[in-house]
Amino acid sequence: MEFKAIKLILEDGSTFFGKSFGYEGSIAGEVVFNTAMTGYPESLTDPSYKGQILVLTYPIVGNYGVPREDSENDLYKFFESNHLHISALVISDYSAEYSHWNAEQSLGDWLKENKIPGIFDVDTRRITKLLREKGSMLGKLVFEEKEPPDYDPNQDNLVAQVSIGERKVYGKGKHRILLLDCGVKYNIIRYLLERDTTVIRVPWNHDISKEEYDGLFISNGPGDPKQCDITINSLSRAYDQEIPIFGICLGNQLMALAAGADTYKLKYGHRSHNQPVLEVGTDKAYITSQNHGFAINNDSLPKGWEPLFINLNDDTNEGMKHLSKPFFSTQFHPEASGGPTDTAFLFDVFIAHIEKSKVES
Repeated sequence: MEFKAIKLILEDGSTFFGKSFGYEGSIAGEVVFNTAMTGYPESLTDPSYKGQILVLTYPIVGNYGVPREDSENDLYKFFESNHLHISALVISDYSAEYSHWNAEQSLGDWLKENKIPGIFDVDTRRITKLLREKGSMLGKLVFEEKEPPDYDPNQDNLVAQVSIGERKVYGKGKHRILLLDCGVKYNIIRYLLERDTTVIRVPWNHDISKEEYDGLFISNGPGDPKQCDITINSLSRAYDQEIPIFGICLGNQLMALAAGADTYKLKYGHRSHNQPVLEVGTDKAYITSQNHGFAINNDSLPKGWEPLFINLNDDTNEGMKHLSKPFFSTQFHPEASGGPTDTAFLFDVFIAHIEKSKVES
């Protein structure tokens, strides 16, 4: 099999020459890295990667192909959304030969089908070291010397690009969960449905005051949370009530901004399946799956709020909780697809808050 030439150019001028195994085109975006060993179908369909050129550090990629598009509850069973969200993929060694009971096609064919460029046979270890030293950088995949214009996805409201367009309902459970979709991963919906819920999925800018619900859920999503003024204002008003609220990833940041705290961009973000976090006030540590480039400034949390989890690698915020109301959030992904399920119990905590709230009301 012959592969055409393609190159990756970082904004500092660093250039990596490799081979194209995806769509034959050029693209620009923000270059980030993920250190997970498995889970590329889930990562590539994660809306949180919108606008990003993803570098996978694990040396062999493509060996288990891409799964079928089977559906359950009107959701793809083996993906995190209904299409790919990355701008391009960067790997070290591409395995065109794949073997897995559920595989339907190769990774390269999947990328071509979805018009996503891919480059392999480059030193992903060196790229990752550069990003760790200098921070996430803008970059370009250049095919046949057709260099695209610069593009910084963080200047756009990426949430508006990935959120659902209209209200949609899943399940017929006894607990009504209003899900503010900022780029939700399907596994979040699956976890909620497993807990006897009706999930009402609405756009990021939906007027939630017109909805009746037992619990409010704020999803993950891409980009700078400060671009989502409408969502932040909705959450501020929701804080006046006692209805339980649970936020994940971007949801954590949006809840913080709504409370009056501040967020900032991390140097190179947390994207892996092995991030250790400590539950504040305890000796309990958990291994978590993460994908984010922004974080909450713990020192900016207002009165009535406190950190819930802390990252054991760099002491950054990994969640927060309200001291008197049933509001809490995590920066990591308790639904973990892919990744460890150590913190899946937090969905049960959310449901317990809802059941208690119903009794008290």
